[in-house]
Amino acid sequence: MRSIIRALAISAVAVSAAHAQAIRSTGGFSMNTLARNDDGSTGLVNVGFTFNLFGLSRNQVYVNNNGNITFSQALGTFTPRPIANGNLAIIAPFWADVDTRNPASGVTRYGTGTVGGRNVFAVDWIDVGYFSNQVNRLNSFQLWLVDRSDIGAGDFDFEFNYDKIQWDTGEASGGTANGLCADPSSGPARAGWANGLAATFELAGSGACNAFLDGGPNSLVAGSLNSDVAGRYVFSVRNGVVQPPNVVPEPSTYVLMATGLAGLAALQRRRRA
Repeated sequence: MRSIIRALAISAVAVSAAHAQAIRSTGGFSMNTLARNDDGSTGLVNVGFTFNLFGLSRNQVYVNNNGNITFSQALGTFTPRPIANGNLAIIAPFWADVDTRNPASGVTRYGTGTVGGRNVFAVDWIDVGYFSNQVNRLNSFQLWLVDRSDIGAGDFDFEFNYDKIQWDTGEASGGTANGLCADPSSGPARAGWANGLAATFELAGSGACNAFLDGGPNSLVAGSLNSDVAGRYVFSVRNGVVQPPNVVPEPSTYVLMATGLAGLAALQRRRRA
């Protein structure tokens, strides 16, 4: 039993050491890589389960290099527009001018896995740079789609997970050479979702210069939504509708598993003390 506890604790600590607690491990997932690019996208890729989003059953998405996924078409737009004013269904953890062409930048990765018996589709933007070919500042963030058909057919959760946000605007969007927004009219990063019609939501600080940065007034790594983990924002989709942000999602196996690992790590630390 002690050896099992030790192994789980080491695993939990190793994940935490690699990235902030909000970033979930995709070890064991079947991950694919979007080749280094600027403003590129995948074709339609399978998420591994069927989900009901805004009244339409879907099982495929476009993964866009610029920090979002879409459903009816790929999106190469690099200067984010207000999500509320768009006519495109989108889920965007960090819509901005991501540029992964520099070899020192990470790349966009996506794929499927199973956690706690639930199907998961994950997209990682870890240590990614910004336009044009810049890597002096790097961002790390993640999107998870989690099957919740145990509650109802097509139900699912989606998560925005953030480790570090050091830049918020690419050079072509009016940013400085340091990746920092200087003029809000130039189009700083946005985060949120929309159904392409009237239903929409953006995180506080979306479209505001430097708001999302580490240490900023709306720091993504410091905030949270429907979660007690800093840097994690959880949304529940039930019967195709994204629930109000003050509604806490139902307890789920994948959440309980993460909590259990953290608890085991803490227990191990206390025993060592």
